Amino acid sequence: MNTLSSHVLDTTLGKPVAGLPITLYTCRGDSLQTQTDHDGRCSQWQDADFIAGEYRLRFHCQTYLCQTHGQSFYPFVDISFLLGDQSSHYHVPLLISPYGFSSYRGS
Repeated sequence: MNTLSSHVLDTTLGKPVAGLPITLYTCRGDSLQTQTDHDGRCSQWQDADFIAGEYRLRFHCQTYLCQTHGQSFYPFVDISFLLGDQSSHYHVPLLISPYGFSSYRGS
């Protein structure tokens, strides 16, 4: 079975982002709400079954960026990705700052 995790890092401060709300949109049309833990990580998706298909993570970053840096160009960041049909672990990190973000497939 596939598994999914994420990690959010504030590149301006060089620190993880705790308590950031995340919405996962599954290939079946469901949406699940969660948030990052104290270390900016997230791997708790209720009882999601990660079958092959297209998924999207929405990171709700505006409140955090405004409170921490006084401004945010992005109200949220959406990252769409594909999960394969083999049993793999997928890690989707997000690096954010008030005016930029990046992501990649981690391990």
